[in-house]
Amino acid sequence: MTLPAEYDLAVLGAGPAGLAAAVTAARAGARVALVDAGDRVGGQYWRHREADDGTGHHHWRTLVRLRDSLPRLDFLARHAVWHVERTGAGFTLHTGHGEVRARALVVATGAYDRQLPFPGWTLPGVFTAGGAQALLKGHGVRAGSRVVVAGTGPFLLPVAAGLARAGAEVAGVFEAGSPAGFARSPRAVLGSPGKLAEGAGYLKTLVRNRIPYRTRTAVVAAHGDGEVRSVTVASLEEDWRIVAGSEREIACDTVAVGYGFTPQLEIPLQLGCETRLGADGSLIAVADRQQRASVPGVYLAGEVCGVGGAELSLVEGELAGLHAALTTVGAEPDRARVTRLLRRRESARAFAGAMHAAHPLRPGWLSWLDAPTLLCRCEEVSVGTVRGAIADLGATDARTVKLLARPGMGLCQGRVCGYATACLTAAEQGREPTAADLAASAGRPIAQPVRLGDLADG
Repeated sequence: MTLPAEYDLAVLGAGPAGLAAAVTAARAGARVALVDAGDRVGGQYWRHREADDGTGHHHWRTLVRLRDSLPRLDFLARHAVWHVERTGAGFTLHTGHGEVRARALVVATGAYDRQLPFPGWTLPGVFTAGGAQALLKGHGVRAGSRVVVAGTGPFLLPVAAGLARAGAEVAGVFEAGSPAGFARSPRAVLGSPGKLAEGAGYLKTLVRNRIPYRTRTAVVAAHGDGEVRSVTVASLEEDWRIVAGSEREIACDTVAVGYGFTPQLEIPLQLGCETRLGADGSLIAVADRQQRASVPGVYLAGEVCGVGGAELSLVEGELAGLHAALTTVGAEPDRARVTRLLRRRESARAFAGAMHAAHPLRPGWLSWLDAPTLLCRCEEVSVGTVRGAIADLGATDARTVKLLARPGMGLCQGRVCGYATACLTAAEQGREPTAADLAASAGRPIAQPVRLGDLADG
């Protein structure tokens, strides 16, 4: 493929938000490059095999409709963007296959699993919930035979239901919080009937397969010699401290654990975009009503603006595409269409807010950790080592802890341990984690793994 010298718009990420933004802008007449590290469009939400007929995928018709518009734009598959910089009046994207230049940019890079450590979480057989789901969706592979699903949030339900439909024995779903919290936001919940129907379908699968569903319960340890053989689950107090005497052991060969998601912000931070703490305690990028970032020419859509699900991502992507097309090629968006999209965004954001309020992370999870528990898997930094850096070496923030004790300096560059390190550092000083604590591990000069030869060529 011969690429234009410069596109009107480059869209980073081919999930729901990025795909919607790219197709919308292309239909408005913009020359668009949709850039993604994967082989096909869909992102994590629509992860699928080439011959997949959509069975088990929600909003599959939406994906097909958007995918049918790909001839209008250039889809640059297997183009992992490792750095973006402003050059002149536009931007240059550095990828493993060369440079892509564009006048404007939509960042829709999504999110990844937010992980909380616990004793034994580094054993083979302990997966993130998203990892177990990706294996199943992308490759048709069950993560294990007898699986425990644990964590907090609605995402646990599709993971458990998918594993059960694939033939795995799901030994239980252990929700650290309680979905009863949704009752505090009846208007937001009733305004999203599709979400209610989706959740009811998952619960029906759990009932059909006689899968236990326990609230205020968590996996607090995993056990095994070389691989996981069992987990300890325990009932939790309101703040997630363990109820004394409630611990019990459950045999399993796999654990899928998920505590929500963390927005992938390397590119917005490289560009200097404003960030803040989101409703769920994650670091998010700030966008205005037109999905514009604080940096001119940059638009944001989807989970980078705060985790809210596929429906919200699609709406934000469409808004970003409309306004990016207005900026780059002067395509005036239909006002009625924008008004409808803004209403849908308000409704979807209200549901996302209710979800975060119903499934908050409570600080008591830190009490599950003992000194030998590894906080940083890559550098093998223990909880005790981090506490020592704070108590003995005087570290007062996550960045200093990183410099003194090395959590976040390994292969993942803090993607796995960054949130936990920020929480532990703040808790040791009797405060809540701040945006600065989280930014210490979220900003990376190289956003994706890249070969040294590509760096030399760039």
